[in-house]
Amino acid sequence: MSPATASDPASESAPARLETEGRPADGRQRVALLGMPNTGKSTFFTRLTGAHAQIGNWPGLTVDLMQAQLELGGQPALVVDLPGLYDLRGYSEDELLVRGFLESTRLDLVLVILNASQIDRQLQLVLQARSLGLPVLVLLNMADEARRFGLTIDHGALSRELGLPVLPISAKYGTGCAEARAAIEARLSCDTPPGRCLDPARFLLDDLALDAALAPLLAAAVRLPERLKDRTTRRLDAVLLQPLLGLPLFFLAMFLMFQGIYALGVPLQLGLAHGLERVGTELIRPLLAGLPPFLGGFLMDGLYQGIGTVAAFLPVIFLFFLAMGLVEDSGYLSRAAFLMDGLMERLGLDGRSFVLSLMGFGCNVPALLGTRVMRSSGLRLLSMLVIPFSLCSARLNVFLFMSAALFAPRQGATVIFSLYLLSFVAMIVTAALFKGSFSSDEPLVLELPPYRFPTFRQMLNRAWCEVRHFWFWSRRFIILGVVAIWLMNNLPMGVAPASAGTLSGMLGQALQPLLAPIGINPKLTVALLFGFIAKEIVLGGLAVIYTQADPLRLGQALAQDLDWAQAYSFMIFTLLYTPCLSTVAVMRSESKNGRFTAFAVLWSLLLAWVSSFVFYQAVLWFRG
Repeated sequence: MSPATASDPASESAPARLETEGRPADGRQRVALLGMPNTGKSTFFTRLTGAHAQIGNWPGLTVDLMQAQLELGGQPALVVDLPGLYDLRGYSEDELLVRGFLESTRLDLVLVILNASQIDRQLQLVLQARSLGLPVLVLLNMADEARRFGLTIDHGALSRELGLPVLPISAKYGTGCAEARAAIEARLSCDTPPGRCLDPARFLLDDLALDAALAPLLAAAVRLPERLKDRTTRRLDAVLLQPLLGLPLFFLAMFLMFQGIYALGVPLQLGLAHGLERVGTELIRPLLAGLPPFLGGFLMDGLYQGIGTVAAFLPVIFLFFLAMGLVEDSGYLSRAAFLMDGLMERLGLDGRSFVLSLMGFGCNVPALLGTRVMRSSGLRLLSMLVIPFSLCSARLNVFLFMSAALFAPRQGATVIFSLYLLSFVAMIVTAALFKGSFSSDEPLVLELPPYRFPTFRQMLNRAWCEVRHFWFWSRRFIILGVVAIWLMNNLPMGVAPASAGTLSGMLGQALQPLLAPIGINPKLTVALLFGFIAKEIVLGGLAVIYTQADPLRLGQALAQDLDWAQAYSFMIFTLLYTPCLSTVAVMRSESKNGRFTAFAVLWSLLLAWVSSFVFYQAVLWFRG
């Protein structure tokens, strides 16, 4: 398999524009993956192309066009992973996106991915694609799961009845994927012109005709048991979906997850930090000794220390995504959405909003993009308003460091967990206050897939790709931020670094009337200001401001400068204040409303200041 390249909104580079006019000049053939949510479509895309697609066992995860280039049968091909949808005639944004793609793109092959265990509901999409005249190859994914549940599918009979090739596969384990690839290459090797772009009028399909065609298909090829033999899912759901115990068990599971990440990740983080410190002291600093002091200080105390401090936390981020990948891919997040839907409905949201907020724990950007699965404009805007309060991985860096530096080991995980709870409180308060301004009557349609435990390889690949994305995406902002902070700490020349006479000192002092009441000193102020570009800069900025790259020494410097109340107030403000620049840009693009985006930014600033003020002043009052 040749190396594949992929692009998506949250990938390492900006998404490439899909080519839609005729055959590409380089002769590439076009293959599109089409399927309902939760069919394993993105898993197959990843296995086929070798490119990274986000995989999660809950409906509606794939929300944008992702593409990968590879060779199929010795010929270059462009494979496109389309958003999951239930109906080619629907009107949600993702359904309109797929229709627009089919209307403007000439395709050589459409791979319709079906969840074999739900074939009675999913064949309708195949019939729609066939009626539209698309060149279709049907892949029955999760065929192993269907057999385990007691379903019998005669794929040969199904192929004859449909008049289309049908192949059983398991994208998760790779079973049948080699045969599927061979079938794809065989179809593409046929000397046929690319399919035509679809006329919008063709989407006016005859429901009665489609329904009439479905029954004979099921009768000829499918044997459904009276009750699916999925005892594991039924037994787990009897406990995990219990009305009184479900939510407490979910939050207990999250708390234990954070405890485990903290216990394993902090020693790894400290070990990597010590190694980076030794490299800087024993190798880099001697190499820079001959440079002018200003330039040497910039490279060592600014650039290296800032980037190295952030890099030291990559093991913790890896463990976080490893654990979250297990929670997402197992199907537990769909249950969390179901459990939270009643509360979310009272707040003008629904269970999908809750799941997208959980996705925001990794990064707010793809979570905002996920709102495309919502048809109601009001529901989308209210969800976009609350999602940026999710404690993303960039903020997690800051909180892990400060909790380890300023709190006892047993308190650290509790501090982190409290911040996650606070993020939920911020979402609930925001939704309760503004639900009247963003009304919605869209009903929630949510499938509860069977529990599927991902393979260890899937988990490692997921965690590695997320960490790689985090580092690749953030490092440009980190470099920009730490360079700017170092310059502000050292200009004008001739003034003591980071003193009141520097640019950063003057700026911090100017903002003290606003930030002193919440316990934030001038040095923390500078880090917060640059954190607007990207929250990753906050930690690197602190390393530059305090001229300490070793997290242990930086923590000691902060402990001498701050007490626990100031540190926690700073973390509250960092959690809630203005989203990073990329989040704001995506919010503006997705909402198509500049006034809404400005309101979201100002509201987050106000809520952050009020929350920190209430906490810090309450601590001062209790101290007497």
